[in-house]
Amino acid sequence: MTIPVDTIIKTIPTVFVSGPVRGKDSWVVECNIRRAEELALEVWKKGAAAICPHTNTRFFNGHGDDDNWLYGYLSVLRCCQAVIFTPDWEKSEGARAERELAKKLGLPMFDSITDLEKWINNYKNKVINEYQST
Repeated sequence: MTIPVDTIIKTIPTVFVSGPVRGKDSWVVECNIRRAEELALEVWKKGAAAICPHTNTRFFNGHGDDDNWLYGYLSVLRCCQAVIFTPDWEKSEGARAERELAKKLGLPMFDSITDLEKWINNYKNKVINEYQST
């Protein structure tokens, strides 16, 4: 059975990567970005699309108000199906706000790639089963 492209696309959840960006110096910032970037790659490898604000705005420091990034990514988060957090997410004002919004929206939240992978597989299977039952 060939599954239509629009159904295949529906099987790929969008997962928001949340964790600290800012730090006391440029090295701490870069380490935070790399940590999130590595997690985003793992999300992609598990079959989901990762939204990683860290890498998207990596070189924007000093080119706008931090509130633009914080509130802008809260808006992006609303479009995602799940959130995964870096191990040090609690240090970040932005990540705490993202967790609060995800909770309010009822989004699944994960602290480990293993748990997220299980959820991704269930998500995909649900979409395929719905397709097959029509």
